[in-house]
Amino acid sequence: MKEWDAYNAAAREQGKALNALHPELVKGFGALNRGAATTKHLDAKTRELISLAVAVTTRCDGCIDAHVRKAKHAGATKEEMAEALGVAIALNAGAAFTYALHVLDAAGED
Repeated sequence: MKEWDAYNAAAREQGKALNALHPELVKGFGALNRGAATTKHLDAKTRELISLAVAVTTRCDGCIDAHVRKAKHAGATKEEMAEALGVAIALNAGAAFTYALHVLDAAGED
């Protein structure tokens, strides 16, 4: 298992390095995140629970780290996170099932 505080610190240092190399990229990424966080219909906790489910499906360690922190700050409980993760797990299984059907289709008729 990861030591998440150390992971976060290392990621922040690498983020600073990327910013020094390509500040417009980092500025654009920040603007995208601020835009996504500016919503009228979803509260912060709901956005973070969605973010956690997406982070799991995209296998993004940095996203997991950031959004667990934000979800906790928004008041999400471990139980709520577990339910959101259940949706992610089911969707991954559903995607695998659907792609299994693609394999059968590609295999054709004998």
